[in-house]
Amino acid sequence: MSHGRVWSPVITPFSADLSPDTERFVAHCRWLLDKELGLAVFGTNSEANSLAVEEKIRLLDTLIDAGVPAARLMPGTGSCALPDTVAQTRHAVAKGVEGVLMLPPFYYKGVSDEGLFRYFSEVIERVGDERLRIYLYHIPPVSQVPLSLALIERLLKAYPANVVGLKDSSGDWSNTQAVIEQFAGDGFQVYAGSESFLLQTLRAGGAGCISATANVNPGPIARLAKTWQAADADDQQAALVRTRKIFERFPLIGALKAVTARFGDSEQWTRLRPPLVELDQQQRGELFALLDDLGFDMPGLKQS
Repeated sequence: MSHGRVWSPVITPFSADLSPDTERFVAHCRWLLDKELGLAVFGTNSEANSLAVEEKIRLLDTLIDAGVPAARLMPGTGSCALPDTVAQTRHAVAKGVEGVLMLPPFYYKGVSDEGLFRYFSEVIERVGDERLRIYLYHIPPVSQVPLSLALIERLLKAYPANVVGLKDSSGDWSNTQAVIEQFAGDGFQVYAGSESFLLQTLRAGGAGCISATANVNPGPIARLAKTWQAADADDQQAALVRTRKIFERFPLIGALKAVTARFGDSEQWTRLRPPLVELDQQQRGELFALLDDLGFDMPGLKQS
């Protein structure tokens, strides 16, 4: 692989009535595309599980109608209810997306690999489309439903043309490394869930990262993905980690939206759907001061 790929789980702007702000959403997606990122819309940091199925379908249609290339999209389609996952996945595949990022059903905990295999199998069979490309989404700190190596292996054997990759948001490098070592040799694409692991992932044979902070720091992350074999790659990685650690000191979605509001010059961006809430003034002040010390910027973001 000559260079890695970076995807952003795009944050979702809301209007005063808490409906998705489609105009602002499209504009942010275009800004990210200009930074050479792919769009993993409806991810964790998109507040995807606070959005209705119909809203996500409508937003995906809006992006594609606005000229966003379907090949640059990897929408999240995993839901607790099997029919919801099938409906979102079928729609996304019909639109020609690069692939779908699929959570396991996450409400019931302690479920078996057999149950998870049946779930993914039912989705694949019901969608029934050879164009379906699933990137499994392993995020046990949030979902509490991990995807084991044995489950991945079983899915790959049963559906090698449909199960094509995994996002590892475990935060555990040893797990990411194990997935790469076991499966990447056959073309399975492994993405780190944070740019903090980007260089390690690429050096080990992974595909890149799908990272929340790519919403706000896309240029430097994309640069490392492209130039990871350059002499300054370790320095680039260290700089990315410094920025990421600042964001991780605060509730992450609120922090992403606060910073986007600041550099996009629009307080509209600060809104979250309940139960999530925006950063308070003290948190915002601390976050902005820390980023200012780094010389952080979001060039070209301001739309008007």
